[in-house]
This record gives sequence, structure tokens and C-alpha cells, in this order.
Amino acid sequence: MNEPPKSIREFIRPRKVNSSVFWQIAEELPPRLNTALMVTSIALPFSLWWAITTFGHIDTKFLPSPAQVATAFTRLWSTGEIQKDTLASLWRVGVGALLVGLFSIPIGVLMGSFASIRALLEPLFGLVRYMPAPAFIPLLILYLGIGEEPKITLIFIGVFFFNSLMVMDTVKFVPKELIESTYILGGTRRSALLQVIFPHVLPGILDACRINLAAAWQLVIVSELIAATEGLGRRISVAGRFLKTDEIFVGLIVIGVIGLSFDLFFQAMIRVSCKWASQKM
Repeated sequence: MNEPPKSIREFIRPRKVNSSVFWQIAEELPPRLNTALMVTSIALPFSLWWAITTFGHIDTKFLPSPAQVATAFTRLWSTGEIQKDTLASLWRVGVGALLVGLFSIPIGVLMGSFASIRALLEPLFGLVRYMPAPAFIPLLILYLGIGEEPKITLIFIGVFFFNSLMVMDTVKFVPKELIESTYILGGTRRSALLQVIFPHVLPGILDACRINLAAAWQLVIVSELIAATEGLGRRISVAGRFLKTDEIFVGLIVIGVIGLSFDLFFQAMIRVSCKWASQKM
């Protein structure tokens, strides 16, 4: 007699795809395959880059080789310039993202939970989020000068409204049965908000912050055009002015590595703080 299926997924899984782990829908990959695919996603583009610059006879002013970029990175590291630029950009992005989180998460939760707050704020947020953040630069210089304030404010303006609306959408689709069950069991509006809604949407909130952090890094490049003396954006801008393509690649790769590190950090936070969200059926 055949053994019963171990889970509902095994019962409903189409038989024709059992032989391919790669194409299984809504299934976790084996750790080794997951790691191999992640390494391939980085190694393959770098391999193509090396092959093109080695065998393609391309002018290095247009596309430097990986070795040339590594040499430029070593040069900038030895002088301490890349460390100063990285720390300056990290500071601006970090402060801007922290302010976005402090304001957008509570507002997004309130907008998603209460139709009255949503009706009051969503039209305004929908209007402002279509305005390009860099268009505020002249006003920010006029109001805040040319110090750190306009740079951080630009990041805040460019991320806050998107993050608020993404958090709102996450909260808006919390199953009503969960909230009704809370009231049936004697819960209050406060307990429904803090003990049911917020824990349920926490993975979605962290994921929204992870996604919108990329926008903060895009805006820091623009913000550092505002009379900045340090920063990866300024490094890329100055390198472009003098056709130092290798230094442009250094700046881009450093930003990419930092962004990937934050991405992995947020994913780890979700796995650690929201274990229930990744449990299999």
C-alpha cells in the first residue's frame, strides 16, 4: 500500500514536474542549488566582461578590463579616497533611509488599516510620488543651503512616498478573518493593530524597505552633485569628467556590493524575525 503524502503540497503537486527541482512552483530550492544559482548570477556577467575586454579589442576608455578596475580600486584604497567616499555615501543613505522608515512605516500601517486615513492621505501621496525627486534640488538648495541637509532630504523625498504606499498595500490585504477573530476573542482595536496586523505584515514591510533602499542609493548619486566634496556619486561624476572609466566602474561596483549586502541583510532579518512566514505547509 502506498504511503500517504507528507504534506498537502506533495498531494497537489503536478506529477509531470517532479523530475525537475528547478521548475517547481512555490517551492524552496535545495541549499546547494540555491547557492550555485546565486554564484552563477554574479560570476556569469563578470566572465562575459572579462571575455569581451580580453578578446574584443575594445578601447579601454569605453570598457576597462576587470584587471584595470581592480588596479584603480587598489590605487583609490591605498590613498584612502574610496573609504572616505563610501563612508560619506553610507552616512547619507543611512540617515535618509532611517528617517524614511521612522515616518513611512507608521503612516503606511495607518493608511492600510483605516480607510479614513487612506482617503485623507492617498491622493496627496499619489500626487507627490509622480514628481521627480531631483526636480526639488533648486528648492532644497534655496531652503536648506548646500550642506548635508538637502542631500538627505532629497533621499527622503524620493523614497518616503513610495515606501508609505507599499506598506499601505501590504496592510490593506490582511485577511479580515484575522481581525474579526481578534474582536471575537475580546481584542481591542489597539491589540488588533499591534498584535495581529503589524506582525502579519512585518515581512512585507521589511521587503518594501529592502526594495526602496535601492532608490535611496540611486538618489545619493544625484544628491552628491549638490556641492559635495566626498561621496561615491561625486567620485563617479569627477571620474566621468576626466574620462577615468576605470574609476567609474569602481564606484558602481562598490555601490552594487553594498546594495547586495543590504539585500542579504534584510533577507536574513526576515528569516530570523519572521520564521513563521517562511514555514512550509
